Amino acid sequence: MTRIDFHFNVPDKLHYACRLVRKAVGKTASVVVTGTQEQLAQLDDMLWHLSPTDFVGHAWHAQDTAPEQASELACARAWLSTTPEHCQRHDLLVNLSDMVVAGFEQYERLIEVVSVDEQDRQHARKRWRHYATRGYTIAQHAVRAASN
Repeated sequence: MTRIDFHFNVPDKLHYACRLVRKAVGKTASVVVTGTQEQLAQLDDMLWHLSPTDFVGHAWHAQDTAPEQASELACARAWLSTTPEHCQRHDLLVNLSDMVVAGFEQYERLIEVVSVDEQDRQHARKRWRHYATRGYTIAQHAVRAASN
């Protein structure tokens, strides 16, 4: 069963996700980040601008990825995808979106990143209830502003 963690009180979801991905690639085989196209484009840019010693090899993954791109994607440790249920690796999924991600149950672990914005928190409560009513154990982590 998927391990689910909610990271609450995140001042800036994209900066937090960038740090989370950088840290996670050292501990897990693969990380998939999902969110809106706009969120992922901004995160992509942020990942490219990390210092050379912090660089995270990453790639975009789409449902309709061409076969000739499959080998390129197989080398990536971090993937950005609006449709993560079609990714080949299922170690860690980081959700930046407002909705429950289709196919999340394929992943060993799911991290839900929740900002301090009240609307984002409301969406997170709905996702929490979705997981809880299906029997998932959920861990809650309050993020301190200094950690971002």
